[in-house]
Amino acid sequence: MISYEINPEKTALLVYDMMNDFIKPGFPREDPRIRKILVPKIKMLIEHCRSKRVPIIYAIHTYRRNGADMGLMAITISSIKDGKSFLKGSEGVEVYDEIKPQDDDIIIEKHRYSAFYGSDLDLILRGMEKDTLIVTGYSTNIGCETTTRDATNMGYKVIFPSDGSLARDLPDMGWGPVSKEEIRKVVLSILAHRFAMVLSIEELISKLQ
Repeated sequence: MISYEINPEKTALLVYDMMNDFIKPGFPREDPRIRKILVPKIKMLIEHCRSKRVPIIYAIHTYRRNGADMGLMAITISSIKDGKSFLKGSEGVEVYDEIKPQDDDIIIEKHRYSAFYGSDLDLILRGMEKDTLIVTGYSTNIGCETTTRDATNMGYKVIFPSDGSLARDLPDMGWGPVSKEEIRKVVLSILAHRFAMVLSIEELISKLQ
């Protein structure tokens, strides 16, 4: 299992896709579990990181209204072609109000699963001289995992809170359905084995004292 000494002065917190399109009641891709389960945990971590002067970086997923930056995402996520989700400048891509950014926080826009790909996240982290990244948000096995793998390959130490993200059940793709519990178990095990330090938010807060 991977383990790092955590230096708050070298650490940043990434809050991934915690935006209205996924969280706010009535929005097209709403998952109520995020609002009920994940928001309180991430809010607690954000507040602690602020108290330790750990920078907060929000990554939000956006597309231009003409779809010019969708690429293959328009094929792999056919539901976004309806123009009702992830629209640049819309209320849907604003960070959910309960964990909204403060003046000193940073917001980056991304267009792919990795928060690094095509964004200025790496530039910002290196400019702030950060070598450690805490990855939280939605979802465990897609955006957060993809970002974690990229961060490790780029030389960052990654901390992946075991209760800092959520997954959805996967339907049968030819090998049987996969439950969110199975997904969590596999992703956390793989990341802890090769890509990140995995621990609970409570344990992380203790180490950031």
